[in-house]
Amino acid sequence: MARHAIDKAKTRSELEPRREPYWGAPVERGLFVGYRRLAMGGNWIARYRNVEGKQVYQTLGAVSATNDYETAKVAARRWRVAVDAGVQTDRLLTVSDVCRDYTDALKAEGRERAETDARKRFDRIVHSDPIGSMRADKLTQRHLEAWMARMEAGEMKGRKRAAPSKATFNRNLTSLKAALNRAVSRREIPQDRSVEWASIKPHKSADGRRDVYLALPERKALLEAAEGDLRNFLTCIALTGCRPGDPAVLVRKDYDARSTTVKFRTKTGERIIPVSPAAKELFDRLAKDKLPKALMFTDGGEAWTAQAWAPKVKAAARKAGLTSNVVAYTLRHCWITDAIGSGMDVVTVARLTGTSIEMINKTYGHLVHAAAREKLASMEFV
Repeated sequence: MARHAIDKAKTRSELEPRREPYWGAPVERGLFVGYRRLAMGGNWIARYRNVEGKQVYQTLGAVSATNDYETAKVAARRWRVAVDAGVQTDRLLTVSDVCRDYTDALKAEGRERAETDARKRFDRIVHSDPIGSMRADKLTQRHLEAWMARMEAGEMKGRKRAAPSKATFNRNLTSLKAALNRAVSRREIPQDRSVEWASIKPHKSADGRRDVYLALPERKALLEAAEGDLRNFLTCIALTGCRPGDPAVLVRKDYDARSTTVKFRTKTGERIIPVSPAAKELFDRLAKDKLPKALMFTDGGEAWTAQAWAPKVKAAARKAGLTSNVVAYTLRHCWITDAIGSGMDVVTVARLTGTSIEMINKTYGHLVHAAAREKLASMEFV
C-alpha cells in the first residue's frame, strides 16, 4: 500500500478527492493515520489491526489548524489504547445516551424509585442542556464546570429556573457521575476520561436538612400544626425515621399487623423493619378497610409528592413558630439523633433507617462518640 507524506499541507492539497484515505507512515506497529481528501478540506482517519487481527477504523475529525497531523497521531494512540482495553469505540455515546443507559439499568434491576428519580433529574439537568448532546468520551473538566455554572445560575438551555440548593446540586452531580462511571466500567468510555469528573467535587456542608434538630415539644407542636393527611404523613417519619419518600409509596400490603412490621420500598431497595407501639397504632388506623394495593398515606386521596408536601410542611412550621429551615426530612434527622443518643448501635440504626453504617458514622459520628463516652463513664473496668 502506497504511503503518502500527509503530514505536509502541500502534499495533502495535491491529492485527489476520494473515499479511501491516503495513508501515511505507521504511527506505531499496526497503527496508521490516514487522510480522506474531500472536495473541500479533509478528515483524519485512524486504522488499527486489533488483537483479533481485524482492521478497525476511527474518524479523528476534520483537518484544521488545531487538529493537525501531530494532534491526530496523539488521538490515534489514545484510540488504540481504548481498543486494546476493550472499549466499545464503534458506539459513540453522548452524555444523554449514557444517562439513559444508566436509568434503563436501574429499571432492569427493579430499582423503580431510583430509576424514576434519576430519569426526572436527567430530564432537568442533562437532556435539556447542551452537555447532553456532547460525546461522553470527549467530556472534559471545563465542560463539566460550565454545566455546573449553568445549573448554579438556574439556567439550563437558556431557560431561567430557580437555582438548586447545595444539597440538590450535589445530588445532581452524584447522579451524573454515577452514569458516567457505569459507562467506564462497561468499557463504553475510556478509563482515562474518568479523571475529568473525578476532580469535580460537591459542595461541602450542603445538607442543611441535617442541621436542624427539633426537641420533642417542638416536634409535637409541628405535628399539631399539621392537619389531616399531612399529620399522618409526618407522624410516620417521626416514629420510624424513614425518608419522606418511603410513606409516599407505602401500600396496605406492606404493613403486617401480626408481626408488627412494615416494608419500605426505597430507592436503595426494600427493607422490613419492626415498628414501635405508637407506630403500630398509626398503621392499624390507616390500614383499616384498605385494599392490599391501596396507598396508606395520601394527600387528599392522591399520592404524596415532594412538590406537595414541601410547602405544607413549611406552612405547618410557621404556624408552630419554628425555624423556616424545618423540612419533612428534619423528623428523620431527629429520629436518628435520638436513637444514637439513647445508645442504639449504629448497625441497628442503619438497618432501620435504610442507610449505610458509613453514612451514619460520617454524619452522626460525633453523637456515637458522645454516647460511648457516657457509657464508659458509667462502667468500672478495674
